[in-house]
Amino acid sequence: MCRFLAYAGSPIFLDTFIYSSSHSLVHQSLHATEAKTVTNGDGFGIGWYGEREEPGLYREILPAWSDDNLKSLTSQIRSRLHFGHVRASTGTALSRSNCHPFKFEHMLFMHNGQIGGFHQIKREIEQLLPGALYDARSGATDSELIFLLALSHGLKEQPITAMTTTLECLREMMARAGISAPLRFTSCFTDGDGLWAYRWASDEHAPSLYFRRSHDGVIVVSEPVDGGEEDNWHPVPQSSCLFVKDGQIEVRPLAMH
Repeated sequence: MCRFLAYAGSPIFLDTFIYSSSHSLVHQSLHATEAKTVTNGDGFGIGWYGEREEPGLYREILPAWSDDNLKSLTSQIRSRLHFGHVRASTGTALSRSNCHPFKFEHMLFMHNGQIGGFHQIKREIEQLLPGALYDARSGATDSELIFLLALSHGLKEQPITAMTTTLECLREMMARAGISAPLRFTSCFTDGDGLWAYRWASDEHAPSLYFRRSHDGVIVVSEPVDGGEEDNWHPVPQSSCLFVKDGQIEVRPLAMH
């Protein structure tokens, strides 16, 4: 399973949580404590918003701990809204196009989890995509397909309803295909303004997800990025969505049928 973080608030340097904290994202790439694998070395990515509507994106197949460019960039870039992700592949190739976050227009998406039996329903998912979204696909991961399928269901306009519809659609496909492996899903989505963090699983064992308010803003993480402030971290409940905008935090249910 992968590890990720998202930050929204006053502009801070990206290295604040990616490098500088005691259990930073780069530290988690080698020493994850709440993932199936301790090491998340199958590439990484960062996405950030600056002075333009579309976010910047830097992705690489090197392990995060060995990329000097990442260290240099994060020490110089300051952003009010940014994502970071370190990858542990669940079967797809190591390539930049398979590294998170994924970008479409002014939006970013990243994911931790997997679609059980993905290759049995991959073609069916692809066939549901309208032409423009199918053409936008550049990688081979289930994560990117989830993002594109959610966009086809109106993610830009209704982020919670669209993601709920997408998860229901995937669950129905898996049932028809006789797949018993679970669908496990935590993710973050942003339109450059609001931030949505989702946590859900078909077997009630969703990957970990936490949030915390700091004096600068709100950070959402796969696991806490420090070792001395655990009491300030709040788990995102299963089957729910955390919504952050303008410093306000709201937890909303993912009402599945």
